[in-house]
Parts: sequence; structure tokens; C-alpha cells
Amino acid sequence: MELIDSSVLVAGGAGFLGSHLCDKLLALGNKVFCVDDLSTGRIENVQALIAHPNFHFINQDILDSFDVEAVDFVFNLACPASPPAYQQDAIRTLKICFDGTLNLLNIAKRYGARFFQASTSEIYGEPLVHPQTERYRGNVNTLGPRACYDEGKRVAETLCYEYEKIHGLEIRIVRIFNTYGPRMDPKDGRVVSNFIVQALAGEDITLYGDGSQTRSFCYVDDLIGGFILLMNSSSVDASSPVNLGNPDERSVKYLAEKIISLTGSRSEIVCRPLPQDDPTQRCPDISRAIDVLNWEPTIDMDSGIKKTIEYFRNV
Repeated sequence: MELIDSSVLVAGGAGFLGSHLCDKLLALGNKVFCVDDLSTGRIENVQALIAHPNFHFINQDILDSFDVEAVDFVFNLACPASPPAYQQDAIRTLKICFDGTLNLLNIAKRYGARFFQASTSEIYGEPLVHPQTERYRGNVNTLGPRACYDEGKRVAETLCYEYEKIHGLEIRIVRIFNTYGPRMDPKDGRVVSNFIVQALAGEDITLYGDGSQTRSFCYVDDLIGGFILLMNSSSVDASSPVNLGNPDERSVKYLAEKIISLTGSRSEIVCRPLPQDDPTQRCPDISRAIDVLNWEPTIDMDSGIKKTIEYFRNV
């Protein structure tokens, strides 16, 4: 079973990652059902696809029970992913992670579809192991402001594994590290989009903390390629979580300086207090992705940031 000439449901398909995934799936000849309630996704992200005969947009909240025609694959990318968005209604975020995932798992079960869960590096919390492997169980503050997302994604993984164990569902789980590229929401509070928007406007670049905290930035095309490889994989190891991200670890201050340089901006860097539970280090060990999928990122930071800057210049 491969993602060619198949029927695919993409929950969260009008979001940043979801819309790029829809592009790729259509290019491979698939019929795509894009499900999104547009609470954080944007119709502009899929506007160019609306007229495609194999693309079907469904304005639908995954917290409500729904159905589509028979599908071969289900991708669950439906959850706010930036701290301001998921903290705005923490209880709803938790419900999306559990009840929303449950509804999608039941659709996959109904049709015998392979199920993809977009998990996150946030489940590692403030890591005590570096870089983070899939075997690391994490260091999450269950009572902190980020817990609704961190813990929600952790329980969603558990729910998937219970469906695999009890119902024999084929599952694929990706733990996504920081990703950037065109179609990021300029207002969603993520560091790459924040810095680019500020730099293009000539505003101060806001660093939280002293900028020494690190992240590993993966360009969106690389990530989506990993999604496809994992969903197509029939390896016995494919049902275990896989880190997808760029192991090229950089400080947040380095990113700010890079964006100032590439935009030609006169912005100054200013520091603000670091938010509670904001991780000081985040870098994936991608050994499993290399071994199981023969995947690793290929797009360097300069190339990816330039493409992202060009997108924001034109929106």
C-alpha cells in the first residue's frame, strides 16, 4: 500500500504543514479530503487547490463525529502548534489531542486505513538527554502553561498504540522538531515567522531569554518528504515513533542574526524574559529516520530562510 492513486484524509489540511502535504499528495496522483475547521488553518493555504478535481475541502471540526467516503490513509495534523494558539484554550487543545484523534482513529478503523499521527518534540519537555532519541521519555511539567500541548500529544500517541494493539490498526507516528517555510502564519508566534516579520518591518527582533537556547530548524519540504516515506514504509520498525527534524542545532540568537543579514534589515535585537518551561535545548537524534527511512534533511538554512523570506515579502 503506497501513497499513489489512493484516497487520503488530511485533518488539519489547511494548516502550514497540512497544506504542503496536500500539495505533495495531489502531485502523487491521490484523491485528497482536506478536513479543517479553519480555527488555525487558513483557506488561503489551499486556495490554489480548490479547483483540482482530486481535492475536496471539508470545513469540519474533528471534535464532532463525521465521516468521509472510504479512504486508504488518514493523516492527523489537526492541532494548534504554536504556544499562543494552543494556550488560548488549553482544554480545547487537550480535547483535540484526545477526542479529535479518537474520531479520526475510528474513521481509519472503519476503512482499514493506515493512520499517521503528527506528534511533537514538545513531548520531550525540558530535555535532560541531548540530542533527544525516541527512547527518551521526556521531562515535562504536567502543570505548566505548555502542558496542554505536551501532554495532549503524549496521550494521543498512547491512544494510537492502543488502537494498534486492540484493533490491529497500522499506525505511523512522527515527532516533529522545529519546522519553517512558506505558509507559516505571520501571527502565530513561532520564532522564524516572528523574526522575519519583524525584520521586514524594520522592528526590533524580540529574543526571549539571552538567545542562547537552541533549536534545530527543518525546512518544510524536507519534513513532508519524511512524512511520505514513513507512511509508505512497511518496515517492522515503522510503527515506532520517528524523530523528523534537522540535527543542525543553532542558537535562537544565531537565527535572529541570520534573518537580519538575509533581509538586509536594520532591526536591533532586544531581549525579554524567557517564558516558563521554554526549552533551553532542542535537537533530534535522527538515527532511526536514517536507518528505517533513509531520510535526512537536504535543504540548508540559508536556502530555506531565503525562500521563507521571499514568501513573507509577498503576503
